[in-house]
Amino acid sequence: MIALQNVSRTFGDDVVFSGVSSIIRPGDKIGLVGTNGAGKTTLLRIIAGEIEPDGGTVTRPKNVRVAYLPQECSLSAEGSLIDHVQKVNRDLELLKEEISKLEHLMKEVSTREETEKLALRYARALEQLESLSGYDLKARAEKILSGLGFPEAWWDRPLGSLSGGWIMRAELARLLLSEPDVLLLDEPTNHLDWPSIMWLEEFLKSFKGSLVMVSHDREFLNRLVFRIWELENGSFYEYQGNYDSYREQREERLRHLRSAYKQQQERIRQIEEFIARNRVRKDRARQVQSRIKMLEKMELIELPPSVEPIDFLFPQPERSGRVVVELRNVSKRFGDTTLYEGLNLLVERGHRIAFIGANGTGKSTLLKMIAGEVTPDCGTIALGTRVKIGYFSQHRMEMLNPDFTVLEEAFSVSGDLTNFQVRQILGAFGFGDTDLDKRTVVLSGGEKARLCLCKLIFERPNLLLLDEPTNHLDIPSRETLEKALLEFEGTVCFVSHDRKFIDALATQVWYFDKGKVEAFPGNYRDFEEIWKNRLCQAGEENRKEDRKAGGERRKKSSDERKRLEAELRNALYRRKKPLMDEIAHIEERIEEIQKEMEQIEKLLSEPETYRDPGKIGELNRRYSELKSENNRLTLLWEEKSIKLEELEREFRAQLCG
Repeated sequence: MIALQNVSRTFGDDVVFSGVSSIIRPGDKIGLVGTNGAGKTTLLRIIAGEIEPDGGTVTRPKNVRVAYLPQECSLSAEGSLIDHVQKVNRDLELLKEEISKLEHLMKEVSTREETEKLALRYARALEQLESLSGYDLKARAEKILSGLGFPEAWWDRPLGSLSGGWIMRAELARLLLSEPDVLLLDEPTNHLDWPSIMWLEEFLKSFKGSLVMVSHDREFLNRLVFRIWELENGSFYEYQGNYDSYREQREERLRHLRSAYKQQQERIRQIEEFIARNRVRKDRARQVQSRIKMLEKMELIELPPSVEPIDFLFPQPERSGRVVVELRNVSKRFGDTTLYEGLNLLVERGHRIAFIGANGTGKSTLLKMIAGEVTPDCGTIALGTRVKIGYFSQHRMEMLNPDFTVLEEAFSVSGDLTNFQVRQILGAFGFGDTDLDKRTVVLSGGEKARLCLCKLIFERPNLLLLDEPTNHLDIPSRETLEKALLEFEGTVCFVSHDRKFIDALATQVWYFDKGKVEAFPGNYRDFEEIWKNRLCQAGEENRKEDRKAGGERRKKSSDERKRLEAELRNALYRRKKPLMDEIAHIEERIEEIQKEMEQIEKLLSEPETYRDPGKIGELNRRYSELKSENNRLTLLWEEKSIKLEELEREFRAQLCG
């Protein structure tokens, strides 16, 4: 589908990457990984055609539609959200041009073979046109918006009223609706909450096109991709399998590379020793020259500058009391929205608690209340003895001193840490020697967030409150932070959508949903496999109890029950009658459509039809319209039938009550 041959890209004298050769096949799902700055975004932009490579070629067939979602984008504020999502006009125009061209060609061809080929291409183009602009475009747009977390009340809101994160979701929704042949996603989960990530994961599993995505969410990669592209120190490597499989294969490759390097260095040492010993001996002159040529021709094996992330340890804090935080009858509201009411929860020393749930359920607000930045409406939040809080959130980067360099900002809170320790921790979060003299005012948003996280470590709190700490970290940096937090002797409460991160750290999960916060032991996998199922079962049992209790209250005398049954039957009939009429009408129309489709199929099977290209076009267009209408009515029939069944189930439940 898309072929990359020896692609390279440079910035000035620096080689970002070179030797990128691979093929994106139909249906491929590829994860593109590498450290920050390795060139992942640049490679996506080259594949998308936004920039050209400095060397090599990218071959894209003309009929392949490529859609690219960058990490950040700015959209025109014109129109509503739902209107923007439905804007796939560029693709529609291209298809219309192709259809017009095919119609013109079909009038000019003379042979039956050419006519049949063009007719097939024409039918496919009409089907594609139908999928982009058919009857169900708005319905599909609404389904995608719901999946990505947009409330229905927002659909008609002006696009300009949305924040940057929601703008990115809107653009993602538009790209998903356009159903491209190749979808390029650069950190698609950055602006999504937990339920939206789950929805997107399922959507992409069933996506029929090719997918290439950059993501630092290791579990997201594990569940979606079956090929990995890696950019490392300017080189390109390709692996089969998901992310975990790639890690195993990569370690095996590096192990062989280290072994080969060691053997080669030993061989070089032996040759150099032979040359040194025999250089002055005339009887060995030929052998010496042979060895010198051997060294000159030898292709040297090079090890990557760093094959492992930089390790560091948290400076250990003062030990707190056993009870770190106690929430007593805590409630919080914003306007008419109740986040939670009557919370009674306990945070004990040494626990690492993951806050999970949809956006807007109060995860960040609870962190802020524990940090003392927000006051509860009622109830108390009591800190234990000797508790020192370190709070990290994205808005903390606004508090950096714009006149300080990275190193000066770090030293402002480093206390008695050595220069080596400070530089080591900064290095672990991606600040190399060349970055330390940068002033904070010129740092990117990601760099500022990483610097704030480093400062938090230097302050040595014994209670860490972390709101999305991994948002701007690449995978090696996330793993470095995981390792350090595992060895941290204090207590951690954190909000994260990174399931691997939660699995590695959490000893408890606090689940935020519908005004409640429930605590469960274990990590994310435990929650997903054990507690989530029990929550669903408990909810079903509660509903059964409610129905049972309602049924007991509805018990009447025999005469009263007969009267009630008659009333219910009459009410049921009044509610069923319009549905039954609609279903009958839909069935009649479906039968008419199918008869007409059979007639067209019969005409298309007759050779005489292909003597008139115009007639072929009309028949194919009409067949496509009928097929679209048949699909729409079938879905509508299923919807009405389900509603009818629900009415009858409701009636039976009321009778049983």
